[in-house]
Amino acid sequence: MPSRRDMLLLLAASAVAGWTAPRALASPLTAAAEPDLRGATDAVEYRVIPESGDRKTRNLQQMIEQAARENVPVFLPPGTYRISNLTLPDNTRISGVPGASRIVYTGEGHLFAAENVRRIELSNLVIDGGNRWLGDYAGGLVQFTGVDEVLIDNCEIGGSRKHGLQLERCGGRIERSRISGAAQSGLYAVDSASLSIVANKVSDCGNGGILVHRWKKAEDGTVVSGNRISNIRANDGGTGQNGNGINIFRADGVMVVNNHISDCAFTAIRANSASDIQISSNQCRRSGETAIYVEFAFEGAVVSANLIDGAANGISIANFDEGGRLASVTGNIVRNLTLKGPYQHEVGFGIGIAAEADTLVSGNVIEGAPRWGLQIGWGPYLRNVIVNGNVVRKAPVGCAVSVADGAGTAVITDNVFQDTPKGAVLGFQWEKKVSGEMAGGGSPYAQLTIERNRIS
Repeated sequence: MPSRRDMLLLLAASAVAGWTAPRALASPLTAAAEPDLRGATDAVEYRVIPESGDRKTRNLQQMIEQAARENVPVFLPPGTYRISNLTLPDNTRISGVPGASRIVYTGEGHLFAAENVRRIELSNLVIDGGNRWLGDYAGGLVQFTGVDEVLIDNCEIGGSRKHGLQLERCGGRIERSRISGAAQSGLYAVDSASLSIVANKVSDCGNGGILVHRWKKAEDGTVVSGNRISNIRANDGGTGQNGNGINIFRADGVMVVNNHISDCAFTAIRANSASDIQISSNQCRRSGETAIYVEFAFEGAVVSANLIDGAANGISIANFDEGGRLASVTGNIVRNLTLKGPYQHEVGFGIGIAAEADTLVSGNVIEGAPRWGLQIGWGPYLRNVIVNGNVVRKAPVGCAVSVADGAGTAVITDNVFQDTPKGAVLGFQWEKKVSGEMAGGGSPYAQLTIERNRIS
């Protein structure tokens, strides 16, 4: 006899699909021994049970296709479903029991893929790659291309030999999910369209956490908010291509806000050639290189109210030589930096905040920068930088400003410097100190305005 649960599931399915005469139910022995698939489409008809091999994949593929045609969801009861090479049609909705409905990849090419459809929805699933081989054509364990709306909610994605989740030309929401153990990055999104990546946990990945990239520099609009990212390695090496918690590349108009990022081999948040970016209210802890990096060909960056504790450098607004300019760096706390970085650097590590062109640096607190608290310009790469109202403590040099040939204008006013034994405000030609103390005013360099600073 069918159980009360079986009858409720069947009635719910009939209510969604429209009432039809009841079909035969699985025997009690079969139902007890092996979980089946129930939803608006009858699982018994397709014989979808936790077995492995091509037959299982074919049955599940047929079930998903029928459910999509009938505009109803597919529900996976608790169990382990060993499958591969599923292609999801438009209007796919698959859900399960959180932590109990396990989809395990068997290693024949890819697990989930979809291309050029309107909507795909996955929720409450465990998706396990088992670190098995992925085909050359597959960039990730779950790979969607040209999907207008991807909705992934409360899923666990783990054990991918490449990216955990790869999205190309997709919009939608990735939320409340846990991605871990990817050999490349946890989530790789390229050429997105108003994508939201919200309240996820990404951890223990080989080369990156969350990557938002574009093939060519253009408007992107992705929002990365409220995520927890930790233990990101740089297995493929480099000087910043890998090892970043959040990496924005050529994607304009992106917001990176309210994330907690810790223990990344390189950078907590790295924006490369990304204009009009907002990086605000993030916690960045124990970064191996620069905690927040805005670099290369960008115009427009707001870096505000972030807390950085532990890094080689704190915040860097760099590469005026490549067109990097126009930023506001305000209200950040930077502390507990180190001289040790992951590679040899021309300036060296241990710098609190660095800026080069058309930038306001105001209202920040820097404590424990073992080289320079502030670095303003580098060689001739200095233009229109205002340094106002900052507090710098426990740094050998409070503020190192470039006075090399070709360096432009800087205004350094109303800052407080404490415990800066080598000098509060000093002029540098590249790495060489060439001036005496200038914090009190009366700079001998015409391009500099230095007034009303306090040394305590």
